Amino acid sequence: MAPSRTRERGEGRIGCILTLLALAAAVAVGLKVVPVYYSNSSLVETAEEVAAQAGLYGIPALQARLRAKAGELGIPEAAADGAMTIATTGSKNLGTCTITFDYTRVVDLYGFYSLDIATHKVLTRPYMDAR
Repeated sequence: MAPSRTRERGEGRIGCILTLLALAAAVAVGLKVVPVYYSNSSLVETAEEVAAQAGLYGIPALQARLRAKAGELGIPEAAADGAMTIATTGSKNLGTCTITFDYTRVVDLYGFYSLDIATHKVLTRPYMDAR
């Protein structure tokens, strides 16, 4: 007959509690970090769309659109001077547009840690004006 284990109650509770605490910490960090990555990604996607229209608009109009999108997404670091540069090469009808992002966002993780998320992105897209 196998020995009875009635005296070993509660052995798995500590492991379960530690696992739940680790899972809760991961979710809490994810709630702070994922929106920052998502907004950075959305800004880069908008920049890709804007770069393809560089022949239709001038550089100041492109910058204004990207700054407005950065404000909409809550990225004041991208709208700051020097964080975003736009350059075009070629003629107004045919050429390339290069948009460079260089900024760092600081995410406060509930006062315990401060995470720096750097965005260094260079987009080069051809553009054509069919007019």
